[in-house]
Amino acid sequence: MSITVSKRRRLTPTNLRKLIRGLLFVSPWLIGFLVFTLVPLVTSIYFSFHRYDLMRPPNFVGLANYVRMFTKDPRFVNSVYNTVFYVGFSAPLGVISAFLLANLLNTRIVGRSGFRALFFFPSIVPAVVTAMIWRYLLNVQYGAINSTLVGLGLPRIPFLSNPDLAKPSLIMIYMWAQGNQMVIYLASLQDVPRSLYEAATMDGANTWHKFWHVTVPMCTPVILFNLIMSFVWGIQNFVLPWLLTDGGPNLATEFLAIHLYRNAFEWLHMGYASALAWVMFVAIVVLTIVLFKTSARWVYYGGGEH
Repeated sequence: MSITVSKRRRLTPTNLRKLIRGLLFVSPWLIGFLVFTLVPLVTSIYFSFHRYDLMRPPNFVGLANYVRMFTKDPRFVNSVYNTVFYVGFSAPLGVISAFLLANLLNTRIVGRSGFRALFFFPSIVPAVVTAMIWRYLLNVQYGAINSTLVGLGLPRIPFLSNPDLAKPSLIMIYMWAQGNQMVIYLASLQDVPRSLYEAATMDGANTWHKFWHVTVPMCTPVILFNLIMSFVWGIQNFVLPWLLTDGGPNLATEFLAIHLYRNAFEWLHMGYASALAWVMFVAIVVLTIVLFKTSARWVYYGGGEH
């Protein structure tokens, strides 16, 4: 019986120089990670257990910020409802619309490349520009959409000034800018084996059967990825609601991220805002775990285990 004894590799001068050189190459990323990610992360945990307003030293209050959040802050409950409503509708609808659009643009149509560029363009437009465009389009008084409705003899629609229509309007804007997901789906559709479609055709399958029983199952891993990213993005949604509605009307679009921003930078409740941030983080982690756990029932990985 032979016994293998592993010897620790000695750090020679040559290896030490290589190590130093490698650390120098990655030092910009390391410094950025430490300064802009790790330190703020640890600091936010510390502040979440304190009362802190930037003017006075932090005052340790234990779990008081979390107790206040769940028992004494009606705006938190409202922001949770708004966020759940927005994410619950925008994420699935965004995934479905992007997937259907990708399938449409994957067919042999005239000007296919131009249509792909046209539908991808909204996803690369800066959020500020997007907000300005949609604020003009949806404005009640002089917006292009309402002006057209008035010209047709129809009543004006208060898209962003009606509490019942504000969140659906934001969901509509989200669905409009699904170019990134569309491109990912287009790449996934290129990997679906043609032989599966040929076999389905020989078995008498029509277009709908091939779409539902071949295309969708083969793209489920990408659908899962986009669904998770949509939920993560939706929970952190801030820029467009802030620019378009400022959380209104009547707090109808005050999502968790906006409520966090108000506490941190308007009211200087830094400790409470840190607690809100960690609740958002936990919600994202739990939701991601649930999606991964349930994905085994409907995600198909070709060539691997279901």
